[in-house]
Amino acid sequence: MIKNRSATMSKIRTMVIALVFIFTTYAHAKPQDLHFPFSPQSSDYWQYISDRTMGGVSNGKVTLGRENEVNFIRLTGQVSTQNNGGFIQLRAGISFANTQTQGQSISGAKLTARGNGEVYHVFIRTKDTRSYSDYYYATFIASKDWQIIDLPFKDFKRSRSNGSKLLAQDITRFAIVGYGRDFEADVSVSNITFYY
Repeated sequence: MIKNRSATMSKIRTMVIALVFIFTTYAHAKPQDLHFPFSPQSSDYWQYISDRTMGGVSNGKVTLGRENEVNFIRLTGQVSTQNNGGFIQLRAGISFANTQTQGQSISGAKLTARGNGEVYHVFIRTKDTRSYSDYYYATFIASKDWQIIDLPFKDFKRSRSNGSKLLAQDITRFAIVGYGRDFEADVSVSNITFYY
């Protein structure tokens, strides 16, 4: 009887230690990043738009490609500043309202991208940016080879007020943009990762 009780107590102690280990590991584990690879299904959530909605003359298109088992979305076209225009973009509505976990919020985005060596923008709209000319932005160069581009939210600037801080829970729209000058745009993105 004592032997059985001792064995039972030993099993209980082992289980308690295991549970403490599991809880401690979970409590200190980094939250999982959010990965959004492009695919025929996910590309349906993205929309092409240009300055033609405002009287501009920029021309562009978005296509879905596949190369070496990798799907990617490609934004191409001619950006023109005529008629007060100057952009083509690929955008999607997005929300991180319920993604805060373990006291951490999404703090940036990584794009897997390539292009024609030109400078491109990422525009982020929030619930506080109500005007079409009010947004947060960061720039990147899309080189000819695939690369991972790190865009921490703390480095984004606001177009109409530099004092504002970009907070993940306020984000409503994310866009990849050819913007601001006359040039031929050609940028591809295979994956977007939002990280903690």
